[in-house]
Amino acid sequence: MLTATDFIPKKYTSTIENGNFEWSAPSNIALVKYWGKKDNQIPANPSVSFTLSNCKTITKLGFTKRYTSAPLSGTTAVFSFDLLFEGKPKEDFKPKIQKFLERIEIYLPFLKDYHFTIDTQNTFPHSSGIASSASGMAALAMNFMSLERALNPEMTAEYFYQKASFLARLGSGSACRSVKGNVVVWGNQANIEGSSDLFGVEFPYTIHDNFRNYQDTILLVDKGEKQVSSTVGHDLMHNHPYAERRFAQAHENLDRLISIFESGNIDEFIKVVESESLTLHAMMMTSMPYYILMKPNTLQIINAIWKFRSETQIPVCFTLDAGANVHVLYPENVSEKVLQFIQDELVVFCQNGQYICDEIGHGAIAL
Repeated sequence: MLTATDFIPKKYTSTIENGNFEWSAPSNIALVKYWGKKDNQIPANPSVSFTLSNCKTITKLGFTKRYTSAPLSGTTAVFSFDLLFEGKPKEDFKPKIQKFLERIEIYLPFLKDYHFTIDTQNTFPHSSGIASSASGMAALAMNFMSLERALNPEMTAEYFYQKASFLARLGSGSACRSVKGNVVVWGNQANIEGSSDLFGVEFPYTIHDNFRNYQDTILLVDKGEKQVSSTVGHDLMHNHPYAERRFAQAHENLDRLISIFESGNIDEFIKVVESESLTLHAMMMTSMPYYILMKPNTLQIINAIWKFRSETQIPVCFTLDAGANVHVLYPENVSEKVLQFIQDELVVFCQNGQYICDEIGHGAIAL
C-alpha cells in the first residue's frame, strides 16, 4: 500500500525553463459524505461522489525559472506567485494558495525554483456550496503535476493521477475526488479494492446503466458566502456526541452503494443519498457550537421533490453539500419531465431564478 513518502521524488531527469499548462477540473457531489478529518487532510470516514461535468474550474499555470536569489522571509526562501481570478488580481485568495504550497513543497521540491502565474476562473459561483475549492485545487494540482512530468518524463500515467489526487487533497479534501473518474471513492473501505485515505480512486466495480449519464441540476438557493466554512465544520466533529456512529454509518452506506450500483436499484439509491444528505446537516445542527446552513427555501424544495416523487413515481431525489443549494439528481431518461417540474415548481425558490444543469463527467482535462 502506498504511503505519503512514496510521493516524494528522488531526482528529476530533465529541466525546463519556462512555459505554461492549462487544465479544467470539475466539482463533484458526494453521495456518501465526508465530514470530519484527521491531521494532514485525512478523512474521518470514506466518501463516494459523482464527478460533475459543467461546474468546473479552468486554471492556467505560467512558470519561469528563477536565477536570482529567492525572496527571503526570515532566513527561508518564499514562494513566488501571482494569482489572478477571472483575469484580475485576487489578493484574498493568496493565503490559501500559500498554505497549499507549504503543504506540498516536500512532494514538489521544485516549487521555489520558479515564479508562477496562476490564472483561474470558475463556471459557477464561488463559495456557494458547489465545492469550488475542490475543483480549484484539483485544477492547480493537475498543472503542477504537468510540470513535474516535464521534469520527469518517465512518470507513469497511474502515478501522475494518483499523485495529482494526493496533492489536491492537501489543498481541499474533496478535491481528490475531482481528478479522474465519474464515480470516485476516497477513504479506506474494506470492501473497495485500492481505496485509500491518501487519494481518490475510480470506483472499481460494476455500475449499472441506470446510473450512466446521471443528471444533477443545481438549484442556487443562496449564492452568498457560507456563514460557517467547511473547515470549521469539519473541526467540530472532533468532540461531536454522534461522531463515531456517523463514521460507522458512512462505511455502512458505502457498502450498500456497492450492491446498489451493481443492481441498478434507484429506489435504494435514493434512500442512501437523501439520508446521507440530511445526516450531514444533522451533524451541523448537533455540534457545539451548532449552526444551520439550510435556508427556508432549501426545505421548500425538499418537500416539493418528495411530493412530486410520491405523486408521479419519477425517481428524482436531492442531495446537499455544506450549504443551502440543492442538487437534484435523476436518471437521464426522465430529464424532460424533471426539468419541467424544476421550471414549474422549484425555480421560484432559487435566488434570482438561477440553476445550473449538470451531469456526470469524467474528471480533469488538459486544455
